[in-house]
Amino acid sequence: MLFGIEWDTTNNWVFAWSILPILFKGLVVTIQATLVGFLVALILGLVLAALKGARLRIISWPAYVITEFIRDTPLLVQLFFLYYVLPEYGIILPAFMTGALALGLQYSAYTSEVYRAGLESIPHGQTEASRVLDFTPVHTFIFIILPQAIPRIIPALGNYLVSIMKDVPVLSVIAILEILNVARIIGDRTFNYLIPLSMVGIIYLLLTLLASAGIRYLDKRLPKEGIPLK
Repeated sequence: MLFGIEWDTTNNWVFAWSILPILFKGLVVTIQATLVGFLVALILGLVLAALKGARLRIISWPAYVITEFIRDTPLLVQLFFLYYVLPEYGIILPAFMTGALALGLQYSAYTSEVYRAGLESIPHGQTEASRVLDFTPVHTFIFIILPQAIPRIIPALGNYLVSIMKDVPVLSVIAILEILNVARIIGDRTFNYLIPLSMVGIIYLLLTLLASAGIRYLDKRLPKEGIPLK
């Protein structure tokens, strides 16, 4: 007995082994939602950062407003808006894509600030030198400034990848069968919540440690002074 809970070693280990394939299916959904949401956050965050860096206030000001609005409203509200409101206007998305889009939209506000900090860390003289060499602003941004900014912000972006992963269980409110929702359903049907929820906690811990190790490895491998251009 541990903390007042009686542990039958044989039966509980058999039960844990039997539900592992079901939890694995939920894990696949969790990983997919994390990757799709992170990809959306990376792309949309970069767009917002570029717009906020525009010299014209008519472009930069709306980007700042949108970023603050997204960042200051709860993920759950944005998720419900996409899931329940958009269909009223004829925009119907699958539940999974709606959830992944909500995650990406929420975290795009944070990644945009990370991008902005990385872009501002690049000496302004490089932009001036690009103009002297007759490079277009788009060419300068994509091939000169951005490759140097990305390696500097890998740790921050990696932290948001882990955060997105831990926010995926929110998608259970729109019936996404991610791993925590699967564990809850198993608990509802078997009246045994300890084992499935403990297994989910361990799996999340392993995923987080693995992602953090990958981020540290990538951070060490990428040159902080940018990627040499040929």
